[in-house]
Amino acid sequence: MNIAVIGGGGRESAIAWALSKSKKCKNLYILPGNGGTTKYGRNIPADITSPFNDIKEFIEIAMIDLVVVGPEQPLTEGIVDVLEKSGAKIFGPGKRASRLEGSKVWLKQFLEKYNIPTAKFKVFEEPGEALDFVKSSGKCFVVKTDGLAAGKGALVCASMEETHTAVKRIMIDREFGPAGEKIVLEEFLEGIEVSVFIVTDGQDYKWLASAQDHKRIHDDDLGPNTGGMGAYAPVPFLDDITRGIIEKNIIKPTIAGMQKEGCPYTGFLYLGLMLTKDGPYVIEYNIRLGDPEAQVVLPLLKTDLLEIITASMNGGLGKLKVQMEDGYCAGVVLASQGYPGSYSKGIEIKGDIDDEPGVYVFHAGTKAAADGRILTDGGRVMCVSALGADLREAIMKAYDKATRIDYKGITFRKDIGRKGLKYFEEQ
Repeated sequence: MNIAVIGGGGRESAIAWALSKSKKCKNLYILPGNGGTTKYGRNIPADITSPFNDIKEFIEIAMIDLVVVGPEQPLTEGIVDVLEKSGAKIFGPGKRASRLEGSKVWLKQFLEKYNIPTAKFKVFEEPGEALDFVKSSGKCFVVKTDGLAAGKGALVCASMEETHTAVKRIMIDREFGPAGEKIVLEEFLEGIEVSVFIVTDGQDYKWLASAQDHKRIHDDDLGPNTGGMGAYAPVPFLDDITRGIIEKNIIKPTIAGMQKEGCPYTGFLYLGLMLTKDGPYVIEYNIRLGDPEAQVVLPLLKTDLLEIITASMNGGLGKLKVQMEDGYCAGVVLASQGYPGSYSKGIEIKGDIDDEPGVYVFHAGTKAAADGRILTDGGRVMCVSALGADLREAIMKAYDKATRIDYKGITFRKDIGRKGLKYFEEQ
């Protein structure tokens, strides 16, 4: 098969890596790719935003059999609908189904309609009304932009004053642009945050893995939110009983609800959950694999990823047995100094960036110079992922590799996976 992967981040690197291993993959193209995706296939410079003319043209020229979309932006802009109309086979949710991530307001109303556990919330279109509500309630809230904000549109506030500031940043200062035209004020949930990844054909689904992301820039979950500074999978404290509750109260009602809405969901679905004393609650849905979670989930996948995608598109997912490797995978994100604020680009990356058995360097914000050097080209530069028989081994192998990579201003957290290790220590 001739396959095109849409995107150029760390998630797309992991997807390209996984697809390149399939015996059925003849030619693999990454649009636009990054400095490391040439390890798996051929990079194709392309504009991947609507109206997707570059992609349509390339699909025809290269006789592409399958398109796999990595990032959320093209999905919410309707890339699946557009390419399907032109006769292409593409994996991912359509524009209407993509509202699960594309609109926090729509998601919260969907969850409420289908009795799927989520935090209590209110929607506001006017900053004055939102500020008055916060003042009258005397409480702090999680403030969320309605639209996409590159993973940074959820501001967890520790006080009423912080909530006021968050509302002003979004709705008055317009820090997040059009994404903040509406906001959701959500009650704060106490518990442990966890991510669950499934794949669905709109009717059946398969559980892939659980993972735990590390959003804040600094150790001990301090500093501003980022797109994710590392992850590990699976999560040891998500037991079979809790998994059963998630499937019964969240996954199955979501799939059935999307059918009733007239937009069956097909593709990867990322469930951001809070495990509270009252059970699992939905924090958010993402309409694709996470980043950096894809970089720790896909290395654990024993079943051919292309086989899973093909089964999902052909409605045969229910008959497919999806198997995961035993053990754990840990991923450490290497970032640019200054991220998630301003940072420099074009810095040469030195050291050992080649893959090793069970250790993978998934490029994200990188580019290849004409002379072959690899340069930084983004806030999150790479993710070093490592497999281990246990979580401690996976973490140690990931950090051993990370310390052998260097560039000016290299930044990474030193506590990835610590919460998982703490769980084992307490048993």
